Amino acid sequence: MKIKLLMAGLLGLVSATTFAQKGELNNAKSEYEKYESLRGTPLAKASLTAARTSIDKAAANEKTAALPLTYALKGAIYSTYANQDSVAATSLPLFTTAEEALKKAKELDTKAENKQIIETGNLNLAQYQLTKGVAEYGSGKYELAYHSFDYYRTILPEDTNAVYYTGLSAANSNNYPAAITNYTKLLTLKFSKTQSIYLDLSSVYLLSKDTTNALKTVTEGVAKFPNSSELRKREIEISLQTGKEKEVLDKIQKALAADPKNKTLYYYAGLTYSQTAEAIIKEQAKTKDPIAKNKLQATKVENYNKAAEMYKKALEIDPNYFEANLNIGYVIINPAIDDYNAANKLPANKQKEYDVAIAKAKAQFEAAKPYLLKAADLNPKSIDALTNLRTYYLGVKDDANANKIKAQIDALPKQ
Repeated sequence: MKIKLLMAGLLGLVSATTFAQKGELNNAKSEYEKYESLRGTPLAKASLTAARTSIDKAAANEKTAALPLTYALKGAIYSTYANQDSVAATSLPLFTTAEEALKKAKELDTKAENKQIIETGNLNLAQYQLTKGVAEYGSGKYELAYHSFDYYRTILPEDTNAVYYTGLSAANSNNYPAAITNYTKLLTLKFSKTQSIYLDLSSVYLLSKDTTNALKTVTEGVAKFPNSSELRKREIEISLQTGKEKEVLDKIQKALAADPKNKTLYYYAGLTYSQTAEAIIKEQAKTKDPIAKNKLQATKVENYNKAAEMYKKALEIDPNYFEANLNIGYVIINPAIDDYNAANKLPANKQKEYDVAIAKAKAQFEAAKPYLLKAADLNPKSIDALTNLRTYYLGVKDDANANKIKAQIDALPKQ
């Protein structure tokens, strides 16, 4: 009988000891839950301190040290402390301890009994890396920021900010493959700035010298955001680089057939011809043969004239369309400048040819004047509009007005 009583007493002692050990673990859990409910209030700090004291005791005891709950709580508590510490030298050890504990907790928690606590801890780790990444990015440490944001993204792979920040920092650190991967992913998510991502992704492809995918990306963007002037302009620019201006014009013409009152489409058609003419200028600079140079000049003027026709159609729909007024003034005045400069290069014995060339240039300057004035009137703070108007005054030798416009330009805020 005495033996039985003794055994019963020993069992009771073991149960009490185990209960005491688990009591610290339970206390850590309840105090952390209390902290979560009190977060942001003066009382929260005391609960977090109590939770840490208890979890340290539970982690030090061989009976509870290896339990999944112990690791999960330690990870959640220490990651919380890491987020509250703004000094890297002291916060990083807390982060590392939390990271290791959460990794172990996930490994041991085969029944997912502590899933919520582990998720809370991992969200804390993500927040830590986000804060760290923002500071690194702000300091121009783009490669470090990329790694921080990428850590954040691995925890929250569908979070649009996580994916965007990772892609942005990758692009700025010249890690183009990572930037492409993240921007491409972002296009599959509901992101508020999807339109700009098409533009950014096409830019990264261009930096990677991949014009095929750059054009493909921006074309997809135009299909989804047909009224985006930036995407349309980029599509035109890349198409010209790749010799596909005809395809762009065909696409715009088809769109106009379906929507003939769309002023923006006429503007884009004009812009395509304008850009084609601008590209010829580079060829002219490289060409030495006078005959070839003259042919290029004729082609350039032809494209400027076609551009003017398209801009005029846009202005028939909306006479106050600033961009159309600005550009038509430019494409009319540009050939006038060429004629004016060519006339002034003629030798002194070519007076008749000089007079003809100057008269032609003057007529073109005057044709451009209404549009130049209108553009400057619509946007008196546009440096492009004012510069074009000043060019007109210089071309017709109206120095007084040219000086007046220069003063307006000088008074504009520096870009």
